[in-house]
Amino acid sequence: MTVYGRAIALLGDQPALAEVAAYPFGFDLAGAERGGTARLASGAPLVPLAGDGSAGGYFVCGDGPVLYASADGRAGLVAASADEALELAIGLPRWRTLLHLTPAGAGPESAALAAASEAEIRKPPPDPGASRPGIPGPGAQRAALRGALGLPDRSPAELFALLHTALLRTEPDHLLLGSAGGRAHALLDPHPRTPLRETVLSPGLADLARLRDDTAGWAAVAGDGVRRATVLRAAQFDRQNRDLPLLRRLLAAETAGPGTGEDLRLATVLVALHGSADDVPLLRAARAAPQAARWGAAEIPERPADIVEWARGLGGPHLGQDPSREPELTWIRLARRQGRTEHARVALLRMLDASGPRADLLRVLSVELEALGDLRQAARAQSGYAALVDEPRERGLAHRGLAALQRRTGELPAAWRTLRPVPEMLDSDDSERRWRRLGPGRMVAAEHFELALAAAGAGLASIAQESLAVARELHAGMGKSAQRSLGMLAQETKWAVARLK
Repeated sequence: MTVYGRAIALLGDQPALAEVAAYPFGFDLAGAERGGTARLASGAPLVPLAGDGSAGGYFVCGDGPVLYASADGRAGLVAASADEALELAIGLPRWRTLLHLTPAGAGPESAALAAASEAEIRKPPPDPGASRPGIPGPGAQRAALRGALGLPDRSPAELFALLHTALLRTEPDHLLLGSAGGRAHALLDPHPRTPLRETVLSPGLADLARLRDDTAGWAAVAGDGVRRATVLRAAQFDRQNRDLPLLRRLLAAETAGPGTGEDLRLATVLVALHGSADDVPLLRAARAAPQAARWGAAEIPERPADIVEWARGLGGPHLGQDPSREPELTWIRLARRQGRTEHARVALLRMLDASGPRADLLRVLSVELEALGDLRQAARAQSGYAALVDEPRERGLAHRGLAALQRRTGELPAAWRTLRPVPEMLDSDDSERRWRRLGPGRMVAAEHFELALAAAGAGLASIAQESLAVARELHAGMGKSAQRSLGMLAQETKWAVARLK
C-alpha cells in the first residue's frame, strides 16, 4: 500500500482503523474493484484504491491523483493523492452532495450541506450488529483516524476547495472509459470547462499580437507549420488591416511548403479579402500550388473589388469571424497538430458517444481517431458506420476498413469474421465482378494477405490459411500491374503460412 501514500499504508496495516474508515466514512480498502476493466482513455495506469459502499469507487491514476467513479456512469478527479482522497472521505462525509457548488459561491449552503451529511453518518449502520454501545460519534472517530494516520486537521471549506480544484483537472488526461463498449463516463460535476477552441487558439492569438509589433519573429512562425496554421486561424477571427504584410509572408510560406490544402486556402482567402491588386501574383502562385488542386475556383481577377468577391467565393467556411460557430472538428484537428493529443481524444470521444445513427459523422470520427492513433475507438466508430451503410459496395469497403482496424488492434478472430463476407458483399453489387480487377479488389486482397500474415504470426492456422486462400484467388484475378504491387506481400504471407504446417 505504500505506493499510495503513508496514511493509506498505515490504514491497510490496521484493520480496526480500516473498519472505521469504511463505516461511517465510506472509504473501504477491502471494497476496491480489483478486477475492474475500466480504463483511462489516455492509456495511463489505473489502480483500484477503495470502494465507497454504494457501488462507487476510488482509483489511483498513473500520475498520482485519485479518480472517483460512481455507479451511474460518472467520474472525475477528487483528490491530488490517495492520502488526500482519504482526508476528503473522513473530513467531508457525503461530499458528493456538494458537487454542484463552487468555493466562491458555496457560502451557507456548503455549511448546511456539510452539517446535514454529518448528521446522516450518525445514523445506525444497516447491519444492527455493527451498532454497539460505546462506539464514539463521527467527530471522535474522525479525530482518532486523523491522529493515528497523521492526517492534517483541515476544515470542510479547505477540503471542499481541494475537491473543486481536482474536479476541474479531470479532463483531458483522466477521462474514464467504461468496460462495456468503451464509452466515456460523464463528468462527475456540472461545472463549465474552457472550450477547446480557446485552448488551441490561445497560442495563435498570443503570437499574432506579438508579431504585429515584432517583424523579426515572422521568419520563425512562417517556418513552423503548426504555429503558422494557428496564427492563420487567429487572424481569421481577429482581423486588422495592418496584418496584410504578415499574411503575405505566411501565404508565401504555405505556398512553398508541404502544408495542407486547408491552411493554404485560409491564407489565400485572408490575403485576397484585402483586395489589393499588388497581391495578384502571390495569389496566382498559391492557386497553382499542388495543395490547391481540389479548390475548383475560378482564376484570380485583376480588379480589387473582383478579388474580394473571388475570395468570398473561395472562402466558404473560412469567412466566419465567430470561433464559437466553427465546427468542433476544426479545433480537434488543430489540437492534434499542436500535440494536444488528449484534448483531441476527449472531444472526439464525446462526439462519438453523442453521434447517434449518423453514418457520415461516424466515418469522419473513425478517420480522426485513427489519425490520433486510437485504433480501438476508431474501430468502434467504424463499426457503427459499417452497420448503417446500405449500398453494397460502400458496405463491403466499410467492413474491409473495420477489419483492418481490428487486425491492427490484435483482434484477429473478430477481423476475420468482419472480412470474410466482404467479397460476397461486393459481388452482390457487381454481377461481372469488375471490382476484383480495380482498386477495391486490390484493397480487399491486400487486407486478406495482411490478416493471413498476422494470423500466422499469432499461430492461428485456420484463419491464416482461409484468409490466404481468398487472397490468392483475388490476386490471381487482378491485372499484371496490381499483381506486381502485391507481389512481395503475397510471397511473405505464403511463406509465413507454410511455416505453420
